[in-house]
Amino acid sequence: GTDCMRPKLREVAEASMFDPKKALLDATAAFVPGFHVFHNQVLVATYITPPRVMTGPNGEDVGFHHTDKKHAEDRFQGKAYLVLKCGPLAFKDDNVAKFGGVKLDVGDWIMGRPSDAMEFFLGDVKEGISCRLFEDVHIKARIDDPAMIY
Repeated sequence: GTDCMRPKLREVAEASMFDPKKALLDATAAFVPGFHVFHNQVLVATYITPPRVMTGPNGEDVGFHHTDKKHAEDRFQGKAYLVLKCGPLAFKDDNVAKFGGVKLDVGDWIMGRPSDAMEFFLGDVKEGISCRLFEDVHIKARIDDPAMIY
């Protein structure tokens, strides 16, 4: 596969069929404690769309269908993310930004524009999870389900 079809992304996508939040939290758990977010930044993991289950001729499940294109779209164009950690100044009112009491918690799903954040892989170069750092003002909404937006 291509760079965007890393084995870890495939594994997370398959686990996302059952619980996408747990899949991302589990995949990043070893790295988040050592990642110290500064200022008003928010560390998020990119939502990876679960694969389609392929059906055999008798209606049985015969495996998963992943495509390079779909994983690339999730990485580069996806707008749903899971909050992993917030910096100490995130969502605190200042002279410019007023948040109206909005706060985010670890495990919240958010929506943002991918180009408003810096993408990197948390973990090693081959097995890392696609993550981003957003400034709090670039997070557009909290959402109940990452599959509700595209």
